[in-house]
Amino acid sequence: MVAVHDFIRENGIDCDARRCDTVDVFYDSEQWEAAHESVDLMRSLMGSKDPAPEQTFFNSEETAKAFLVPDSLGSLKYEAGSLSAYKLTIGILKLALKKGLNLQCNTPATGISRVENGHQLVRWLVTTPRGTITAKQLVLATNGYTARLYSRLQGVVVPFRGFVTAQRPGQAMPQTGLETTYSFVYGRGYEYMISRPRGTKFQGDIVIGGGLTKGTNEGADEYGNTDDTVAADDRIVQYLLQSTQAYFGASWGPDHPDGRLRKSWSGIMGYSGDGYPLVGPVPGEDGLFLDVSFQGHGMVLCFLCANAVTQMIRGRDDEKLSEWFPNAYRVTEERLQKKFQGRLKVSGAAEAVQNGEIKENMTLRNRDV
Repeated sequence: MVAVHDFIRENGIDCDARRCDTVDVFYDSEQWEAAHESVDLMRSLMGSKDPAPEQTFFNSEETAKAFLVPDSLGSLKYEAGSLSAYKLTIGILKLALKKGLNLQCNTPATGISRVENGHQLVRWLVTTPRGTITAKQLVLATNGYTARLYSRLQGVVVPFRGFVTAQRPGQAMPQTGLETTYSFVYGRGYEYMISRPRGTKFQGDIVIGGGLTKGTNEGADEYGNTDDTVAADDRIVQYLLQSTQAYFGASWGPDHPDGRLRKSWSGIMGYSGDGYPLVGPVPGEDGLFLDVSFQGHGMVLCFLCANAVTQMIRGRDDEKLSEWFPNAYRVTEERLQKKFQGRLKVSGAAEAVQNGEIKENMTLRNRDV
């Protein structure tokens, strides 16, 4: 996120960006212990030459006082940020257009193929309703939709429809926005939340996503789903609406006179078999590159992954790149064989708060993220 916010500042992009802290609030003892172990390991590995970002733990009472969230095991605060992804994307496109980008809107890619002379690649063809595009090098940055164009990724990169709500804050909440962003961590899953910052449209609104298992077939129907034009699953929307009051308790207060829900929507994400992005040249496919599968974390990962794949395309895949780009993200033949196996069942933390389960027993059933 540091690189993203530096880029925004250097290029003067207006996208409601702010650097701020985030807080992970824990309801599961194993996850709480794992967070401590992870921070200790990070500090040990990074050492004093390139120290880890500051990480601060708070106990249950401190969490309730500092972050308005009662009945947790505790929390972890560290640096993060928030922004409008739409406005950032538009800002980047404007910069690229000034540099000569040929942008064709409303022109979906419907297929790709390669033209060879013997075994030597001549060019890649991209089919669209308005004609065919040719290129010596082709980057698929299509995330959850990628397998439709490149069938080798069927079952390797799986689309998944996630849900988000924008809510008017309760009347006891800060009406101009919270100081931090939040995650509510239970078992092996979480809800994620920001509030619209002071001075922006709908300042103070709570934007929270998650609630997968409250949907049809406990969310299983959303895997393989690439259609975000249909209405959001009302059961998930209702769960997310209830979760804010459950998490913040008395700090929420009465609902806004105009109602809690401002808007709900869904979007398509991409998940891989091993939980990491797939970035770089595809083995055996000269000129074809991937920059896909961000596991719902594209806001954090996309920017520098795009930088990395650009360096690879330009023939600059060297030790300097390896100093900061994780090898685990690179496309390999082995990773292309790993099929997505799905997630495990989870009980929602907000529901547990409402049922009194968190006060009596902080351990919730596990799920994979």
